[in-house]
Amino acid sequence: MLQPMLYDVHTHAFHPKIAHKVTAQLQEHYGIAPVGDGTLEDLLSRERQAGIEQIFVHSAATAPAQVIPANNWAIGLNSDVPEITAFGTMHPGYTDAEKELDRLEQKGIRGIKLHPDFQGFRLDDPDFYQLMEMINGRFVLMVHVGDSLPPERNPSCPKKLAAVRRAFPKSRIIAAHLGGYQHWKYVPEHLCGLDVWMDTSSALPFMTDQELHQILDHHPRERILFGSDYPLFDPMEALHRLQTRLQLTDRQLETHLTAARDLFPE
Repeated sequence: MLQPMLYDVHTHAFHPKIAHKVTAQLQEHYGIAPVGDGTLEDLLSRERQAGIEQIFVHSAATAPAQVIPANNWAIGLNSDVPEITAFGTMHPGYTDAEKELDRLEQKGIRGIKLHPDFQGFRLDDPDFYQLMEMINGRFVLMVHVGDSLPPERNPSCPKKLAAVRRAFPKSRIIAAHLGGYQHWKYVPEHLCGLDVWMDTSSALPFMTDQELHQILDHHPRERILFGSDYPLFDPMEALHRLQTRLQLTDRQLETHLTAARDLFPE
């Protein structure tokens, strides 16, 4: 019997020409010194050491002009590296979204990464809802949620994402950072029990035990996916943190490592 594949659903890898610049920007924004250099080679080396077999790699176009270059990078990764499932990106300001989404489908891209806070749009923007009309059901969505601003002022938050999920019932959505970076106290009310996945990236080091268990006790464990957020964190260290903080048996840990297979039903 084949063993289920082990996934890290939240990572980033950048072209060597920009990797240093991007990791510096991440450190400036989050105040976290990345453990990795952001290159594909470093990502693959660390994931192999952690025993991860399939890696979701994300990038987000911070301006409409970046959509094509970012997607070309994703298409190349997806076709050239068997261990990688690369997600494309889209921007509400990009004027030929339908054509680009068609191209991504034709090239075998199965997911889209959206980062409202970095991309400069709100999850309740009408322009974003128009984009969702085109995306709905065609791609898995990895959506960044949360930041330091209060939910009502922040571009993304658990409540806004829940509204998106209800408006687009065909959508398959991963709410990054256990439903909302720095917004964890709002996740049980708005996202727990909803038909969404969450990932563990950039969450556990910053959460209280109460925040963590309020989410874990009210959302199916098979809908909580392991994500390291490389290059900010090392996959092996993130795995160890997940297992020890949640006091998981190896089999329980495997649930979080394998459940991503359900994102892409054949």
